[in-house]
Amino acid sequence: MKKSINAWTVEARDTFEETFRAVKEAGFEGIELNIDKDGYSAHSITLEKGTDLDALAKLSRKYSLPVVSISTSLGGNTGAGDRENRQRAHKVIRRQIECAGALDAGAILSVPGGISGELSMREARKNSLECYREIGGEIADSGISVCLEQVWNGFFTSPFDMARFIDELDNPRVGAYFDVGNVLAISWPEYWIEILDRRIRRLHVKNFRRNGGLFQGGSWVDLLDGDACWEKIIPALRKAGFDGYLTAETSIGESPVPGISYQAYYKTVSDALGKIIAY
Repeated sequence: MKKSINAWTVEARDTFEETFRAVKEAGFEGIELNIDKDGYSAHSITLEKGTDLDALAKLSRKYSLPVVSISTSLGGNTGAGDRENRQRAHKVIRRQIECAGALDAGAILSVPGGISGELSMREARKNSLECYREIGGEIADSGISVCLEQVWNGFFTSPFDMARFIDELDNPRVGAYFDVGNVLAISWPEYWIEILDRRIRRLHVKNFRRNGGLFQGGSWVDLLDGDACWEKIIPALRKAGFDGYLTAETSIGESPVPGISYQAYYKTVSDALGKIIAY
């Protein structure tokens, strides 16, 4: 396994080159870039074709820092009842695939959803399946893995549900983007890994400290200071055949060191990943 970091962890004012340099100097072996709204940060890719992908590919080669996946804070709503919203989701996915192809990233992150007080779980699920199936041929032909992530939106509440959703899509290019931290409030990551198994193609790591038990809330904390049992999680990943990048999706605000600089923070995250991988 190798160490990677999501660009949201990097100081927002840093340019793409400053980001690649700082991440490389901290000891990371890969980076995940993000498609965000205009002005989100100095190292965000734009939804429209304003970002020079060739220049980013050159930076990746210059710093020997592979782009391992393309995430996004956008997305549209895959489960929405109106076609316009689902088409926006298609636009974002297509742009992510374009960027992943140009940067040799191999995968993108996509979040299915749509559940609300007005839209039932059944309808959101049906619409989301349809949303991904509508561009299923494009996804299959792209050579890029579309990896579905479980987040706090009520869509995937168990690994069985997530596995079944992926299996129903029956697309060789659709897999799981498993986020270790996102399930800590309600479950144990190692059990999700056992069920998702070889569906897992990308991985986010962060840590969460529960307020005493499951479903009782808690807070995001330093990678080595929460309820993630890395000595069980890493062997579970190895057993599932995962040998890719562990992408830290963390925040400097989670550091236990007051006033730590960004560069020092990146180094602590890189060192923590090294310890985690060693299990």
